[in-house]
Amino acid sequence: MVLAKKGEVQPVVRSAPKPIGEPIFLVGAERSGTTMLRLMLSHHPEIAWCNEFEYSVDLISQTQEFPQLDLYYDWLETHRIFRNTGFQIDKTLDYPQLVNSFLHQKKEQTEKAIVGATVHRHFDKLLKIWPNARFIHIVRDPRDVARSCIGMGWAGNVWTGIERWLEAERLWDNLARHIPAERRIEVQYEALIAEPTEILSRLSDFIGVAYNDAMLSYPETTTFSYPDPKLIYQWRRKMSDSEVQLVESQVGELLERRGYKPSGLPSLEVSPLMQRKLRLQDKWQRWQFRLDRYGWRLWISDYLARHLGMKTWAKDLRLQIGAIDQTYVK
Repeated sequence: MVLAKKGEVQPVVRSAPKPIGEPIFLVGAERSGTTMLRLMLSHHPEIAWCNEFEYSVDLISQTQEFPQLDLYYDWLETHRIFRNTGFQIDKTLDYPQLVNSFLHQKKEQTEKAIVGATVHRHFDKLLKIWPNARFIHIVRDPRDVARSCIGMGWAGNVWTGIERWLEAERLWDNLARHIPAERRIEVQYEALIAEPTEILSRLSDFIGVAYNDAMLSYPETTTFSYPDPKLIYQWRRKMSDSEVQLVESQVGELLERRGYKPSGLPSLEVSPLMQRKLRLQDKWQRWQFRLDRYGWRLWISDYLARHLGMKTWAKDLRLQIGAIDQTYVK
């Protein structure tokens, strides 16, 4: 059976698609320019791209065990990003075959020869399914990432806002050791903004296609603008000295290893008491963000439904929350 986008169930008979030998994965922290780069890549006439493909790896365990399929099907039913893909679920396939089929479906939708996907977390698990995958790693100045995460409602201050960047960069360091140099390439967001044609030409060579001017035509069909140098190093104008110090105290030497210069401000030692205050502030700000976005009734109902194990109610509420979130997608 196949579960279609809007819960429709229809019969299907098909053989398992052949594994895609060398899919290309764009990895890096959220708010690091992955969306802009994905739009550039997907506007190439030969490249199809899945945005935010975390649903292929999020439920794989830390011991690399695949999820039970029934639980996975149920989870996907309320997954906002997956529901927007239009992909079908072929229940005759095992887990690796199923997530591989999603890439095939993207190729079929776009009628393009090469397929890739963006993954912000757990991307070390991709090799379990695609051992010959190739990787594009994008990195952005962590001070800008931390500030941006606050605006998304993911953090209440830059101290916690930098955690997604740290997790992604440490994960990349571990993963890169297991990938031959010819199967990985690294890009700085700031270089992409300053010299888009040069960087996209390098990436095209890595992928195995010729650079095409269409890669920079995305502003014609999306809400994203052409690369603007004003978008880089915004922390210099918009962050206080104390915020910069908080971020730099978290990232340490990884800042320079990623090619970014320290601010030159005195180092800051964050005491256990200050850390507790920052955590409390973070929790309060994130709660306030959710209340403002979803309203107190939906927010409390979702909390109760999940913690009381009321699955049917929880599923309906998650769909409502997903619909609200979708209205904020740029």
